Amino acid sequence: MLRPFDSLKARWPEQAWLGAVCEQAEFRLSNHPHGDFPRWRDTLASLPQARTEAVLNAPCPTLGQPVSDREALRAQLMEFHPWRKGPLQLGGVTIETEWRSDWKWQRVAPHIDLTEHRVLDIGSGNGYFGLRMLGAGAKLVVGIDPTLVFVMQWLAGRHFSGDIANFVLPLGIEELPEGRAGFDSVFTMGVLYHRKDPRGHLQRIHELLRPGGTLVLETLVLPRGCEDELLVPPQRYARMRNVWGIPGIDLLQEWVAGAGFRSSKLVNMTPTTTQEQRSTDWMRFESLEQAFDPGDRTLTVEGLPAPLRAIIVAVKPLQPYSESM
Repeated sequence: MLRPFDSLKARWPEQAWLGAVCEQAEFRLSNHPHGDFPRWRDTLASLPQARTEAVLNAPCPTLGQPVSDREALRAQLMEFHPWRKGPLQLGGVTIETEWRSDWKWQRVAPHIDLTEHRVLDIGSGNGYFGLRMLGAGAKLVVGIDPTLVFVMQWLAGRHFSGDIANFVLPLGIEELPEGRAGFDSVFTMGVLYHRKDPRGHLQRIHELLRPGGTLVLETLVLPRGCEDELLVPPQRYARMRNVWGIPGIDLLQEWVAGAGFRSSKLVNMTPTTTQEQRSTDWMRFESLEQAFDPGDRTLTVEGLPAPLRAIIVAVKPLQPYSESM
């Protein structure tokens, strides 16, 4: 039986709710109905032994010493296709993921200080950003992502890294307990536009942070000239089915303020390009290239504004905000 979350409970023992969440995650992982779960579990069990190590403060985190048969390891790691967040190096095998997630991290990192922070990473994927957060000084990263293959990728990385303080639980934010959780920072990157209730999502993050804690929000936004607008795609957006709404930047800032955050700063706006998101050997499905209008890169195939991403950093006040203040 897989029990990868036992050491997480021990890393933050004063938080009683964490034990229950870990038990829920262990049960989900050990009893998951996904048809590929037995194959993934067997692949994990067959990974070669290697000296564990974790070099994290680098664009491509290195986990584990190189193994003797890297071609065989490459074939095993391919069992966890598609690899979306990276790049990563496991046991000497470099994984060129769909996203150049290191580019996004370069845009975020100058605007935050994670020294000794306990971080919640919502929609963490395989835990790539958690590795970078530890490399930037975080004390503990709790990632949550309900997509099982990403949790399996994290477990493969953990086989080579050893018991480092980066975890990915197969849960969604709605499965965390109600009330305050005391995180120093909460990251929600590439998530907000997938939420039917984006304002509620931000309010829930506000609850999960300690007073004085930091929100890092990265999401799709509308281009300049549409600051107060909200795009609700009639069907798909950039071929994605589950995009519920894309706000202009002023409207997004209103949502952040309305959730109770202060000192909100827009620190970056960057169009997504096919150099940052693309198909690779490790993610063989169609990617961003097929999401553009073939004759106009400012539009998606649906005729909507092409992907533009913003990063906002905001703070939960030390004292509850009052309109009379």
